[in-house]
Amino acid sequence: MNLSYRIAIRYFFSRNKRSFISVIARIAMAGVAVGTMAMIVVLSVFNGMEDLNRKMFKTFDADVTITPSAGKRFPVSDSVLKAIKSVDGVKLITQVIEDNALARYGNQQTIVRLKGVDSTFSQRGQLDTALIEGSLKLYGGNGTPFAVISEGVRNALSISLEDILTPLELWYPRTGTKTVNLTSTEAFNQTVIRPGGVFFIENRYDDYVIAPLPIVESLLQYNGQRSSLEVKIASSGFTEKQVGEDIAKKLGKDFTVRDRDAMNADLLRAIRVEKLFVAVTLSFIILVAAINIFFSLSMLAIEKKKDVSMLYALGATPSLIRKIFLAEGAIVALSGAIVGTIFGVLICWLQTTYGLVSMGMTTALVDAYPVKLIWQDIFFTGIIIVIITLAVSYIPARRAALSGQTLIV
Repeated sequence: MNLSYRIAIRYFFSRNKRSFISVIARIAMAGVAVGTMAMIVVLSVFNGMEDLNRKMFKTFDADVTITPSAGKRFPVSDSVLKAIKSVDGVKLITQVIEDNALARYGNQQTIVRLKGVDSTFSQRGQLDTALIEGSLKLYGGNGTPFAVISEGVRNALSISLEDILTPLELWYPRTGTKTVNLTSTEAFNQTVIRPGGVFFIENRYDDYVIAPLPIVESLLQYNGQRSSLEVKIASSGFTEKQVGEDIAKKLGKDFTVRDRDAMNADLLRAIRVEKLFVAVTLSFIILVAAINIFFSLSMLAIEKKKDVSMLYALGATPSLIRKIFLAEGAIVALSGAIVGTIFGVLICWLQTTYGLVSMGMTTALVDAYPVKLIWQDIFFTGIIIVIITLAVSYIPARRAALSGQTLIV
């Protein structure tokens, strides 16, 4: 073992440390331990929230979404579809028409996000885990069209799937007419459809009505045009990002191709920025706790002046003295960091296994706060503690080296 660490460990476990200096050192250890534990737990919660959001996105959003670079709609040609299908990893292509519309049910009405999809949508199997009532089928056995509605739309319109007499009415402003009286029924295209299933994911998807593509195309007067194409990639060997980049190369500048993370980049970026600011805040808290290391080392340097002078007399160098006190600070900080890491990992494991802390909301997608422990966060926390320890230990170590030299003189 290095001489400086041997002497530092002897100081650390010395009976003479059962004094006020010892109390300060233990307070520093406790502060570092609590700060380390808090940082690991909080960062793991942010990781869990990011992972939960990705799971929610995966339930509804496509792996890759293709939209026009300009405008809201574009014509779908066979050449475009062939170009997309030629990319390795493409499994399904869903043609989509999406726009706002007015929904009426009985005497109630609300604005909904109407999404028309073709038959490949049900093959993706995304909404299976989000279905809470009914079926995801868009067509019945006799060819009757059905709509799959969100829980928010059902609550807003008081829709009952068992009521087969009251249809769901969909209204959309008619284009290409001179009618200016929007209170007239002639100003709108109308269609009726029967609700067949209800899904719930999260509030951002609570205004959706999913219906067969031909019905939505007729209502919105898209005439062969589409608002987007959604691509499902093969389950293994391919990533959304890579497939999206390959499709973008095939289609050129006329189309914008985004994977699922890019579609939700703002939310994911907000989570990461908040995680960064929380990490910085907790780093300052650890720094405040570690200031006790500065005071304990400063007092230890005063107490050990004679020992330092003796070491100088035996041939020690200022560098060795500095290393002794730096090692002393490292031992205090490392002891606290190890204890904090153990408790932080334990709390994350208990939360993941038993869900000790509940979300406290009946409408939450999960019962307990999601936690995901990433070892990079532990490494990052360790780097922060090393930097803080060096910062608060250097000045007392330097003063200890100088004070010993002064005594010798």
